[in-house]
Amino acid sequence: GPSNSEGAGKVSLLKKVPALKDGDFTLAECTAILLYLSRKYNTPDHWYPSDIQKRAQVDEYLSWHHANMRANAPKTMWIKVLIPLFTGQPLPSEKLQEVMEGLSTSLKQFEERFLQDKAFIIGSEISLADLVAIVELMQPVGVGCDIFEDRPRLLEWRRRVEDAVGKELFFQAHEMILNIKELSNIQIDPQLKEHLAPVLMK
Repeated sequence: GPSNSEGAGKVSLLKKVPALKDGDFTLAECTAILLYLSRKYNTPDHWYPSDIQKRAQVDEYLSWHHANMRANAPKTMWIKVLIPLFTGQPLPSEKLQEVMEGLSTSLKQFEERFLQDKAFIIGSEISLADLVAIVELMQPVGVGCDIFEDRPRLLEWRRRVEDAVGKELFFQAHEMILNIKELSNIQIDPQLKEHLAPVLMK
């Protein structure tokens, strides 16, 4: 149902997606959901390794991710598409520049600390860490910010993730993000615009 419904509040305390309802069990937050699903369905070990040190490396990336990649990459989508859609006016280019500088710092740390010379974040096999990272990094791509340009190590990692997931599934999973610019053509309820515009401009 709608995210502001009473039912949504029972699934997610913040009434937002992602949220999971599995029978009578409910769970919010993407990382918790991924870990739960990997355990419930006994997924191949490489996704969330049983080896305590490899698992710790996945956990390390997931902990770092929120204050770095997630703090910057999605803002490109808000600045270039979503805020102009709701407010009716573009944001100053300095706002995007500021976000891109923060994202560039995070990408440098990602390459130097997590990727290094490995195929994937924790070694030779893909893990949940790679999935969480790539979903975030496809958001700037969807709004025309080619963060993989001039970053050959990052680009090769992306290609390996695509191959490991399967190109068809990869692009199916990112279809909405890669077509996010099409949202600029939709009509937004004027009352919703009036309500959200001041909040978004902050």
